[in-house]
Amino acid sequence: MHSPISNQINTIFVHVSDLKNSVEWYSKLLGQEFDLSIVSRPVYNMTINDHTGLTLDAGPEGERKEFTPIPYPLFNFHTNEIDQAYEYMGEMDFSIESEIVRFEDFSYFIISDPDGNQIMICTG
Repeated sequence: MHSPISNQINTIFVHVSDLKNSVEWYSKLLGQEFDLSIVSRPVYNMTINDHTGLTLDAGPEGERKEFTPIPYPLFNFHTNEIDQAYEYMGEMDFSIESEIVRFEDFSYFIISDPDGNQIMICTG
């Protein structure tokens, strides 16, 4: 059956309460340079490799977005070096929600952003 919907994810929206704080946090997480003077609401598009984008969404100017983060990760960032990634999170004083979970061909751990959105860091 042919579908008019592409088998591709274009953008992941992460809802945040403080856009500048989140831009700084995600930029540090991904080792990216950032300039907070160019950050303005309602959204900021992170530079991401490949097709899928990451948009931080704080909503309209003058409003504070209120939401309850879901208690599990909706997406992951890849690493080839799980132990170094875990150590980096600790050095950056990021909120680490789990120890490294190891399987024969896959390892991961979970962190949370300043709004409590959970993100998986994994090797697979």
